Amino acid sequence: MILQALNDYYLRKCDDPDPAQRLPVFGLEQKEIPFVLEITTEGELVQLRDTRTLNERKKKVAQTFRVPQGIKKTSGVAANLLWDTLEYVLGVDTKGKPERVAEQHAHFMARIEALPQSARDDAGIQAVLKFFGCISLPQLEAQPAWVQALEANAVMSFRLHGDVDLVCQRPVVVKAALNVATDADARLAMCLVTGDDAPVQRLHASIKGVWGAQSSGANIVSFNARAFESYGKAERQGENAPVSRAAAFAYTTALNHLLRKDSGQRIQVGDASTVFWAEKESEFEAAIPNIFGEPSKDDPDQGVRAVHALFNAMASGKLSGPEGLTRFHVLGLAPNAARISVRFYHCLALNELSARILQHFKDLEIARGPRDPQYPSLFRLLAAVAVQNKADNIPPNLGGAIVDAVFAGADVPYPSLWLNAAVGRCRAEQNVNYLRAAAIKACLNRRIRRSSVTPSNQPREKEYLPMLDPDNTTPAYRFGRLFAALEKIQEEASPGLNATIRDRYYGAASSTPVAVLEVVRQI
Repeated sequence: MILQALNDYYLRKCDDPDPAQRLPVFGLEQKEIPFVLEITTEGELVQLRDTRTLNERKKKVAQTFRVPQGIKKTSGVAANLLWDTLEYVLGVDTKGKPERVAEQHAHFMARIEALPQSARDDAGIQAVLKFFGCISLPQLEAQPAWVQALEANAVMSFRLHGDVDLVCQRPVVVKAALNVATDADARLAMCLVTGDDAPVQRLHASIKGVWGAQSSGANIVSFNARAFESYGKAERQGENAPVSRAAAFAYTTALNHLLRKDSGQRIQVGDASTVFWAEKESEFEAAIPNIFGEPSKDDPDQGVRAVHALFNAMASGKLSGPEGLTRFHVLGLAPNAARISVRFYHCLALNELSARILQHFKDLEIARGPRDPQYPSLFRLLAAVAVQNKADNIPPNLGGAIVDAVFAGADVPYPSLWLNAAVGRCRAEQNVNYLRAAAIKACLNRRIRRSSVTPSNQPREKEYLPMLDPDNTTPAYRFGRLFAALEKIQEEASPGLNATIRDRYYGAASSTPVAVLEVVRQI
């Protein structure tokens, strides 16, 4: 289901009206190339061009190009086609391993020489081959960008002087790369994603951008132990979950696109990297992540506007039509050594998704002051129950569990950890602030709602209202009202009192209310 949805999203994004948002076709990938060797048709070096520019955060970001898909590298030597690191491309040692670098460069040259004759006759390929026949190290060292490229062992490629595209983007080279990517050396099987009989992808591309996972990427689909091998598929990893090469490329490309740094469809919820996408283009595709994401310093009201837009669409009946039936996908991923685990996944129609988000904020609704947010963000709710209100102290699994409960439905309880953390901070700091009170009310109401759908001889407990409920006869609720009333009497009777009954007894009242109630009654 998840891979099929990602495959469909990939097919949609391949035809995106915005060229900058289009995903590469099978056999190609989007890659940041910091340095480009511009050469003439005779192979003479014109310049080593630095493609990096400063972004809004004053950091250098390399230009992205659509290039032949890279080889999945481990500890061995494997070269990409016409683009790779400086050691592979130029054979210049940067780490004190000249023998390995020589082997790397030999593999890089072998990839070029292995191209079909039609590709090798191309002017761009001919220029690259001539470049290697006449280039000298002093000529490279004279380039202004050489020192930075050498220090970083940066990724680089080739371009003919005066062209816009790289040599590896020339049509004849792209065709050759696709032919290599679709050869028939793999076993045929029915793809579990598309249902077609096609060559199976044995090793799937890595997924990057999952917080806490390996920087080189991790996998969702992978097998590397005898326990996972069956039916004669020994040492044929991917054949245990047969996915065609085209489908494997599609879902990994789509997921890497959603997880990219500047993605508007990605948020970090605790240790769960969460992405959102729709089955077809929708204005809410990027708005829903703003509801749960951390508020932007430049635009702190972004999340509130997203909530208002969603609720106005519900109130106006906009989601009663075809747009409301658009299915949205919510996927939470967490690191697990060299693999990625699926923390949660939900597929809902937009009208149902909106209703569950609305219910979430109704559960949180409570009487508030003029400075308290009407729709508190998930980050603020989590920080409120963390020690010293610091993000570093938020329990790692809590955020993902809350989001999972939100999209699972109104009858699914919030995690017990949230209620325990909120009560614990109230007791430790003796301060029941707006966000903690909202969290406690939401957790209790969902538990009450959950108990009402299960058979029981007990009468249904009444849910807590956003304001004072005089009709609530629950002993705990009445004790809280009594405690607050006595404290108010004490404050007015003795203005400027340093310590009230709240300061003296609130912590104990949270754990042993019966004992404290007797003491308070005597006071």
